[in-house]
Amino acid sequence: MSRRNGRWTVIAVSVLTATAAISTPAWAQTLDRVRTNSALKLGYDADARPFSFNAEQGKPDGYAVALCNKIADSLRAQLNLSKLDVEWVSLSGDAKTQAIESGAADLVCGAEPVTLTRRQQVSFSIPIFPSGTGALLSASSPLALREVLQYGEPSSRPVWRGSPARTILEHKTFSSIAGTTSEGWLTDRIKTFQLSATVTPVNNYQQGIERVLDGSSAVLFGDMPILMDAAARSDNSGNLIVLQRHFTYEPLGLELARGDEDFRLAVDRALSQAYAAQDFRTFFTTWFGPPDEATVTFFRQTALPE
Repeated sequence: MSRRNGRWTVIAVSVLTATAAISTPAWAQTLDRVRTNSALKLGYDADARPFSFNAEQGKPDGYAVALCNKIADSLRAQLNLSKLDVEWVSLSGDAKTQAIESGAADLVCGAEPVTLTRRQQVSFSIPIFPSGTGALLSASSPLALREVLQYGEPSSRPVWRGSPARTILEHKTFSSIAGTTSEGWLTDRIKTFQLSATVTPVNNYQQGIERVLDGSSAVLFGDMPILMDAAARSDNSGNLIVLQRHFTYEPLGLELARGDEDFRLAVDRALSQAYAAQDFRTFFTTWFGPPDEATVTFFRQTALPE
């Protein structure tokens, strides 16, 4: 090889190395960083009970938080670490995705629907819960409204020309949690069916429940398990109804960085082992009560074999 060709080879290698350094995200080697620092940064949403919330003295708790603690234990074993320090970072809204993208959190332990839009920004673990959009109403809401939402039409009146369901839904105000898939779904449904209805986003489930109770919103749409938990904990739980219908199917997953397949594999291995464990039914019952057969089947099919 001539000196000139050798010089160009060195330059080419240098350029490629520099380009790789620029294009490779800082979080691409999460496991290496965890192994080196013996530390794991876990994000959580303090307003996503029963998946994640602040318990006594601001300590994170909830179903997703407990799963992430199992993941931390599994990572400690997988990486042969004598200790692993866990740092919890409270996040909400878009801050969760931003924390993953910036490396401020290695994993978000919350209730995030796995959608194609979200997967353009972050990756997900295998599902942790079979969720979807549900509806919460006041116990004093009209029976016809409840029947339309539950069954698609009122049972107590005949079907004439036109749609009685449409008539019942017209000129209503509906609420959903701002920035969630429930908000997007609700807006799309109203637009698709050209309903003369109003959508009023709320910041959290408590605010949405207050609007339903004072009559300023007819229905609150949100993640089914969070709606059920919020209704059960409300001081006015006896005045609230959560319909037993999923308007959408949205499995929930844990958020992590895109392109970091080794870390994702470690997380999925930990979750699969947790689902397959004999005590998982008891673990699940702590947060949601005894699982039905469909839920048991969901986790049995979700767990990945070795």
